[in-house]
Amino acid sequence: MSNELAHVVPDDVPEVMPDSPVEPRRRRVFHLSFSGPGLTVAALFFAVSLQPSLLPRAGYVQGVVSGITMMIGYGLGAGGQSLWNYLQVPKPKGRARSIIFGLLIALVAWATISGIWRQVGWQNDTRELFGMDPITPVIWPVILIVAAAVAAVILIVSRSLRLLFNTVIGWFGRHLPPRLAGVLGVGVLAVLIWLLLTGVLVNGFFAAANVMFSGRDTATPPGVEQPQSELRSGSPESLVSWDSLGRQGRKFVALGPTVEQLDRFSGGGAIEPIRVYVGLKSAPELQERADLLLAELQRTGAFDREVLVVATTTGTGFLDPNGIDPLEYAFNGDTAIAGVQYSYLPSWISLLADQQAVKETSQTVFRTVHEYWSTLPEESRPKLYLYGLSLGSYGVESILTSIDIVNEPIDGALMSGPPFVNPLHNTLEAAREPGTPPWQPIYQDGATVRFTAEQEGFSKTPGPWGPARLVYLQHNSDPVVFFSPDLALEVPDWVLPGQRGPDISEDMGWFPLVTMWQVALDLPGAGSIPEGFGHLYTARANLESWVQIAQPAGWTPAKTDALVEFMTAEAAAEKARLEAEQKS
Repeated sequence: MSNELAHVVPDDVPEVMPDSPVEPRRRRVFHLSFSGPGLTVAALFFAVSLQPSLLPRAGYVQGVVSGITMMIGYGLGAGGQSLWNYLQVPKPKGRARSIIFGLLIALVAWATISGIWRQVGWQNDTRELFGMDPITPVIWPVILIVAAAVAAVILIVSRSLRLLFNTVIGWFGRHLPPRLAGVLGVGVLAVLIWLLLTGVLVNGFFAAANVMFSGRDTATPPGVEQPQSELRSGSPESLVSWDSLGRQGRKFVALGPTVEQLDRFSGGGAIEPIRVYVGLKSAPELQERADLLLAELQRTGAFDREVLVVATTTGTGFLDPNGIDPLEYAFNGDTAIAGVQYSYLPSWISLLADQQAVKETSQTVFRTVHEYWSTLPEESRPKLYLYGLSLGSYGVESILTSIDIVNEPIDGALMSGPPFVNPLHNTLEAAREPGTPPWQPIYQDGATVRFTAEQEGFSKTPGPWGPARLVYLQHNSDPVVFFSPDLALEVPDWVLPGQRGPDISEDMGWFPLVTMWQVALDLPGAGSIPEGFGHLYTARANLESWVQIAQPAGWTPAKTDALVEFMTAEAAAEKARLEAEQKS
């Protein structure tokens, strides 16, 4: 390549010539020599990293995205150069070399300048879709500083690994032929690093996270007090102690609509909803926790209610109020909702660490409750439904695909924000009817399962629906749903014209490797945006789904509008009350 890019010579020379004795040239971790092709591809990847993704990005997030993406490009460019040199492929010379070099520089310069110029506009277009305030070019110092820091860390780590590989190969080379030394050195180190990453580091990370978040689980959220009603777990009459419920369990049983609120909305006749919950500390073994939950349901009279929901929690034990409160309003309190904690970890960690735990917990709890429920007279027992948000929907799927419900099927299920690891969801989406988009597919005319979203609802599948109704509630802008490792090399259907949802920027495209990293880095921010986008599902969307699934008597669209307005006002009043208490 041209000498215009200073200090590129060290990376132009192969580590070990094919037929030379193994004497790898000494490399320093901290040296200012770079691969010319690596820098060229890095600049191109930096430009591509500025394009919009599923979610709007703050400056520091964009910096992380750009820093990682740049180094992916640098690695590809430098690796390609090393392979070219190793294979001893002739390089362009003379006028041809100048023309190729000039075209490459012009292309990269145009892409980079264009990306920098348009980045703020792209982000503001996405923020406008989400109803968020616009950003200004003052975020650029943050982007550049964070991107440079991330790129520097990656470069130091990669060069340290290169030095380690060269050193080990040199050791082998003192006793073995050059090629054999190279193969053995690379192979041994690759295995050791893989075992270290997947074993010691990963397991250590999960263990440390579990210790850290288990401590947080002992805290009680502000405004949450022990319930006194016998219809709630954790109360003085409960078989489950208040302290054993965990942070999210205490919040679940202590809050929710009161009889007074239900009466004010419905006009009267409400009864107190039943909420039962069992924490990880409530009993040492899973089956014991399941048996304890069943005993709580029996104690509270849950099997005499009109509706019984077995809910699978998210990682920390969280049950979304937007997913459960609307159901209690729709049935004027004649409901019972039950949940069991299976982890201390937040969703973004439990998605990786707790798939087996949520599966085993969901199936054991359901089997325990279902076996008792199926012995009750069909005409008097409650309608039985399943509910799960995020990884909770993974647990619901494990129930739906088990043999336990063959003889006594459930009445329906609501699965919100199903993560990309959900096998049933992925199968249904892949088998959707031609012409239907992946964010709202139609499967077998919607006879059993239907997909809905914040913007479109159930209007796409108006045909007959069977007695057992399954609903997936998902946003096209939810990276938890639409991330996939396949994004690295495959164009996803959901970015194609006519296939993308209304909550995705028209400027979002696909680029090999880059799009996968962009969407992966959207995952941590999927719950930090306005409701109705990403991984945050509104009370209205959940209510509309429950109405379709459970079909409360006399319900109308006007009641949906009235309930959403009522719940919004109640939430605002409660927020103001808590703020006033904190100030006093």
